[in-house]
Amino acid sequence: MIRLDHVSLRYEDGPDVLNDVNLHLAEGSFHFLTGPSGAGKTSLLKLIFLAHRASAGRVSIMGHDIASLSRHQMSLTRRQIGVIFQDFRLIEHLSVYENVALPLKIAGQREGRYQKDVLELLQWVGLGQRIDALPATLSGGEKQRAAIARAVITRPRLIVADEPTGNVDPEMGLRLIRLLDELNKMGTTILLATHDQQLWTHFAHPRLHLEAAQVHLAKPAEAP
Repeated sequence: MIRLDHVSLRYEDGPDVLNDVNLHLAEGSFHFLTGPSGAGKTSLLKLIFLAHRASAGRVSIMGHDIASLSRHQMSLTRRQIGVIFQDFRLIEHLSVYENVALPLKIAGQREGRYQKDVLELLQWVGLGQRIDALPATLSGGEKQRAAIARAVITRPRLIVADEPTGNVDPEMGLRLIRLLDELNKMGTTILLATHDQQLWTHFAHPRLHLEAAQVHLAKPAEAP
């Protein structure tokens, strides 16, 4: 599913953000990604959801060597990846319902096919009473829940999440991870970056630790 072989990443003339990283995550796996602030977690996620190109090495996602993909093939691969951003990236002139339904609409589905699914998911994440609200009227936690719902509505093969519980209370944070956990049980691969120790102690998923530009499998007792 995700394979990085001797991958390095740097921005312009700066130092390596990632250095000779080797990583292999099987399809259907769920991994937490931890590491100190500034370690490069977001940069690693951007490589995986195809927002950045590696400076060196080989990146393979879903069996595709990214360097060899055409623009059309890259677009098709991106459609199979759900991304949960730290900064939400909701479209301000669309309602909560419209934001969450957008990936399905872009994929060409008719509203009659997806309306029930969107409404049920919004109810599950606690936004059932906010379906017509615009993003500007939402709290930070509500925006995060809407962003998560949008990322998972298509049941993508891969979900990449960057601090998805950073703006919600602990109870809602656990609830949202349970949603991702259920998707994982149905076959979706999950890679979730977090600083929240409660998450990786509550859920029995392996943890990758990124530090000094390299990734390793963390021991259960290791501090973040």
